Amino acid sequence: MRWHLGRIEVFPIKAMDGVRVDEARITPGGILENDRVYSIVDSQGRFVNGKRDARVHRLRCRFDATFREVAFAVQGVGGEAQFTLAEPGALNRWLGDYFGFDVALKLDTKSGFPDDREAFGPTVVGRASLQEVAGWYPGMTLEGARRRFRANLELDGDSMPPFWEDRLFRAPGELAPFRIGEVGFVGHNPCQRCVVPTRDPDTGEAIHGFQKEFMEKRRQTLPAWADISRFNHFYRFAVNTSIPPSEAGKRLRVGDPIDFP
Repeated sequence: MRWHLGRIEVFPIKAMDGVRVDEARITPGGILENDRVYSIVDSQGRFVNGKRDARVHRLRCRFDATFREVAFAVQGVGGEAQFTLAEPGALNRWLGDYFGFDVALKLDTKSGFPDDREAFGPTVVGRASLQEVAGWYPGMTLEGARRRFRANLELDGDSMPPFWEDRLFRAPGELAPFRIGEVGFVGHNPCQRCVVPTRDPDTGEAIHGFQKEFMEKRRQTLPAWADISRFNHFYRFAVNTSIPPSEAGKRLRVGDPIDFP
């Protein structure tokens, strides 16, 4: 097959480390199973994430195969702490001690905690696009770009050009249907990025001038097939999607072909 789904990554706890999987079921709420189904919130119910607190970047976490257990550690500090997600009291206390304020773990297995309640589905990007962006910054690797931009679905294949995924959205007010394997999607828009990609995913240290450099390079390399009317600015990368209710229960698998009209 020429172009296909090359990688699936889910982020069980919003803003925390991802997990690479070979397949993912679509939930009734239109998300990938186990993707951003947990969130960390403060006492006012506000998300605790990298946009708000750069200390999030120094937290490492590992999940067991069932996504029921998690081990947390602080980057550069020895030792891990093990927790059961179904009984989050101990984890809440550990995270509260780390941040210095009360937090709680929330769970929504159906719809999760997306940033965008309209384009609530997985984010889609091309491997070639990530490689292109990594090349804009000295020392950045493909894996480093992945960890900065945190896309769920990575497209790949012979001669797929950078920013091919910009075909998966249309003019304002229009949606772009496409399929990956048996699952139908709707493409909404190019994803507006936040402060998170500017920071080292391990330390939280920012690259000076990252956003300005990104916007200029993105403008220079915008492909002919991208609808420029969707770019009120050029700090946009990857594509926001939604998945219709009809697709619930279907599965995405690495290697699935892309079907785009």
